[in-house]
Amino acid sequence: MKVVTNNALQNISGTVVLAGAGKMGGALLSGWLAQGLDPGRAAVIEPHPSDDIRAYLAKGVRLNPSPKETGPAAAFVVALKPQAFREAGPGLKPYVDAATLVVSIMAGMTIASLGEVLGGHVVRAMPNTPAAIGRGITVAVAAKDVSSAQRDTADALLRAAGAVEWVSDESLMDAVTAVSGSGPAYVFLLAEELARAGVAAGLPERLATKLARETVAGSGELLHRSDLATATLRQNVTSPGGTTAAALEVLMGKDGLQSLMTRAVAAATRRSKELAK
Repeated sequence: MKVVTNNALQNISGTVVLAGAGKMGGALLSGWLAQGLDPGRAAVIEPHPSDDIRAYLAKGVRLNPSPKETGPAAAFVVALKPQAFREAGPGLKPYVDAATLVVSIMAGMTIASLGEVLGGHVVRAMPNTPAAIGRGITVAVAAKDVSSAQRDTADALLRAAGAVEWVSDESLMDAVTAVSGSGPAYVFLLAEELARAGVAAGLPERLATKLARETVAGSGELLHRSDLATATLRQNVTSPGGTTAAALEVLMGKDGLQSLMTRAVAAATRRSKELAK
């Protein structure tokens, strides 16, 4: 694999501490090291590390060091579940001082809540699961006291797992969570239901599953590579009076996909707001 160096990561002059090394945290750590972060500057706080995380120890990454061993972190990245953070947060505070950049990827946890528990200069971010293959999309918002240099560092840390977009209004993060944070599940459900519909139409289950998975994956890659609008790509597949048009009459009908997706995103947005309370 070609290693792409990232000057912002290479130039970090302190320790980057990652709290929580599950799938998302592990993907971030892997990306940081691949893009040039000195392993000796990386530390992981994780009570149940996977074999993949343990393998990084041979490269110099530290596992569960004490705050005295790390010193105040230059960047402290929180990749815990919100429920776990509510219990673990006070114990993480000693890793953070007034100058530390705190980056959270926890759903529903506000900048104010993070600042109250940990202190530091807070960036709140919402990635999604394609980060595991470097194809995620993350949206981030910074507290007012985050410097431009700290924002650059946060951007580099988050960009290791895919594209990054920044917003200035934290209230948008609930809708972001509903669209891109939860969005991969909607796509996986599409593949699941497309396969089920194929079986109902007479296809063997194995073939229907293969067709659905490859169709969704291939269409996603075409969408990724194309500069055309999504509506144009859809129209390019649709011949007037043809089979696709017949299906789209159902999907785009009054109670079709638009209505369902609007209601689904609204429900996820409401839940994100509830989690912040």
